[in-house]
Amino acid sequence: MRIVVCVKHVPDIQSERSLRSDGRVVRDGGDGTLNELDENAVEAALALLETHVDGGGTGEVIALTVGPDDAEDAVRRGLQMGADVAVHVLDDAIAGSDVFGTATVLAAAIKHLGATDPVDLVVTGMAALDGLTSMLPATLAYLLDLPMLTLAAEVTLDGPVLRVRREIDSVTEILTAPLPALVSVTDQANEPRYPNFKGIMAARKKPVTVLTLADLGVDPATVGTAGARTEVLEAAARPARENRILVTDDGTAGAQLAAYLVEHKLV
Repeated sequence: MRIVVCVKHVPDIQSERSLRSDGRVVRDGGDGTLNELDENAVEAALALLETHVDGGGTGEVIALTVGPDDAEDAVRRGLQMGADVAVHVLDDAIAGSDVFGTATVLAAAIKHLGATDPVDLVVTGMAALDGLTSMLPATLAYLLDLPMLTLAAEVTLDGPVLRVRREIDSVTEILTAPLPALVSVTDQANEPRYPNFKGIMAARKKPVTVLTLADLGVDPATVGTAGARTEVLEAAARPARENRILVTDDGTAGAQLAAYLVEHKLV
């Protein structure tokens, strides 16, 4: 079984973020990290492969990313967690890609990886914490012509059939699809493993395969700023908070809060 996990290098969400004059996120602050929800995707892929191997099968988990030089950190993290292979699509023409351009490159890379040995499953996180569009899984599934099971809180395999459980409001859904397929997972799907020292050291020695748009047969005009279908028209800094009420708790803070909520019809 071959599983491709799409991972992304994103700015640290706890740091101060800003946009460039062209509306693109400033990504050169040196504080990037693997998208937190993609850790759940890597964990889901590793757990599925371990189950498959325990049943007598073989396979590999491939961590795949698209982005500038710093994006290599994302697949390195995947290797530390236990991924077998790391692939980085690196090309200056990709800069400025929106979700459609990114999905185009990822789809081409997955097809490239599956040219000699088929890819059975594609796993993604439910969203990237820098953009939070949650559009990539559906767009990628469409481009790959794969059945799509999204927002999975639990993922299991029953032979050649993928089974997921997802929670939507007060409804629990059980969905299945034959492999090959694409699944996106939520942060409820698992608890990502923390890399041990052995895994960290092993990841340093593993190579990262670098691919360009030319390797994938992707026209540069269809991605990056040139091929973007979305545009940031305006952006402004987050305004400072005003009219804050700070209460020193002398034993009545709870009552004061309740009174405030009732007064402003918030309960």
